[in-house]
Amino acid sequence: MKHLFFTLLAILFLGGVAEAQILNPVKWTYAAKKINDKEAVLYMKAQIDKGWHIYSQNMAEGGPVKTKFTFKPGKEYGLIGKTMEPKSIAKFEDTFKMTVNYFEKEVVFQQKIKLNSKSPVVQGTVEFMVCDDKQCLPPEEIEFKIAIK
Repeated sequence: MKHLFFTLLAILFLGGVAEAQILNPVKWTYAAKKINDKEAVLYMKAQIDKGWHIYSQNMAEGGPVKTKFTFKPGKEYGLIGKTMEPKSIAKFEDTFKMTVNYFEKEVVFQQKIKLNSKSPVVQGTVEFMVCDDKQCLPPEEIEFKIAIK
């Protein structure tokens, strides 16, 4: 009986340690602002923990996974142009043997849309990869919904 108790206690302890080691260095938030009755801008903001960075949408092939936004097509709205981003940091990374473009601390991506209804909800996904100076986490894909009011 004692052996069973200690085994269960060890499993609970190890489960807690494993959960504590899950890294989530990027937090996403979303917002929208109407420009007028026919257009709005979507804002997709990444808060990035100190020491970590995510990659630009605009990079050469053969390196890390670029940040990519995919918007679910809908009758309520249409995309105008490409998703915009601010100027990124460019640096040669030995890991990838190339110059990469990335963002630290925070970055806000913007997507202009045409409104075909008064209050559409834009749905989509963001795929991104996050690295620090020692490791890269596997690419992650997160779904989002942005209500336009």
